[in-house]
Amino acid sequence: MYNANPFSGIESPFFWPIGLTMSLGSEILETSEKNMLFFDEILKTEVAPAKPKWASPHRVMYELHTFTLRVFSKLNANQTPTLILPPYAGHLSTIADYDRNQSLIETLLGNGLSHLYCIDWHSATHAMKDYDIDTYLAELNVAISDLGPRVNLIGLCQGGWMAALYAARFPGRVASLVCAGAPLDTQTGNGGIRELANELPMSFYQNLVIAGNGLMKGQFMLEGFKSMHPEYHSRNKYLSLYANIDDPQYLKKTETFESWYENTIDLPGRWYLQVIDELFKQNKFAIGEFIALGQTACPQAISCPLYLLAGEHDDITPKEQVFNAANFVGTPKDLIVKDVAPGGHIGLFMGTQALSQNWRKIAAWILETNA
Repeated sequence: MYNANPFSGIESPFFWPIGLTMSLGSEILETSEKNMLFFDEILKTEVAPAKPKWASPHRVMYELHTFTLRVFSKLNANQTPTLILPPYAGHLSTIADYDRNQSLIETLLGNGLSHLYCIDWHSATHAMKDYDIDTYLAELNVAISDLGPRVNLIGLCQGGWMAALYAARFPGRVASLVCAGAPLDTQTGNGGIRELANELPMSFYQNLVIAGNGLMKGQFMLEGFKSMHPEYHSRNKYLSLYANIDDPQYLKKTETFESWYENTIDLPGRWYLQVIDELFKQNKFAIGEFIALGQTACPQAISCPLYLLAGEHDDITPKEQVFNAANFVGTPKDLIVKDVAPGGHIGLFMGTQALSQNWRKIAAWILETNA
């Protein structure tokens, strides 16, 4: 079995950077000042990373149990509202407004979507441990009813299947639907998440929730994501950091990313186990058997214009899991767009190429479908 810790005798991940320095020998020990900068950066990015902030000006419309509704609309916006559902997979929703000049929200606003809102998912508390998917759909329905009568929905990753579920359950309230990196047909493609969901028994996931005292801890999920690329997270990223320790721009980019990546949120245990069992293992949404708020959320009920965006090198949600939705939704084929963005999963939502190329097209497409 692969050992994620390559530094023999150093068992704590906190000390792996020290082991790395020791293993590389004298060539890395150029100056004590450089080494101090290196370890100081480790403290900033991994031990005590700053909490990420929303990059764009906005206000809070209100808070519900499961999320805060943030308003990014320009004054006197006169168009169908657009609502973003960020990923809900153990990280903060700020990925949708990652940084200045690297923000999905900024890109959409700059390309004509002036009536813009974003969900900010809450970290689950112990009181939320028994919330299920219905709880989230019900509160989402409250927000959409307040914004409506119809909205454009943009779902990112796990927010994508939630947006699709909502569109299937309440088709008359969705003017257009964008699903980016969303696992809509979870039993296709060769992604690592699919393999884990299929190969590990439900008891494994149940024990994780038990260990989290009824919650799926965000830290557990983070370690799972890191285990998909052990060489990078145990060695290569430290090599790159040390090599660029004198580059302020590189350090700023590193600190911005790690502040988002290392800060986690917890998920309700019941919600998490339902997602694993019904959506990933049984693939109930794709086969038209998922029950949402008392009725079957049949994907054939989705008839609005649909934009499917996948990452060329996405190993979390392979292209097939996104694009196969075109085969089981009710939207006419000529109203479905399939698009591929360069890069991997996270880059779909904040990568400069995806923002400048793909999301500009998506903004224009939404405006056109609403005309």
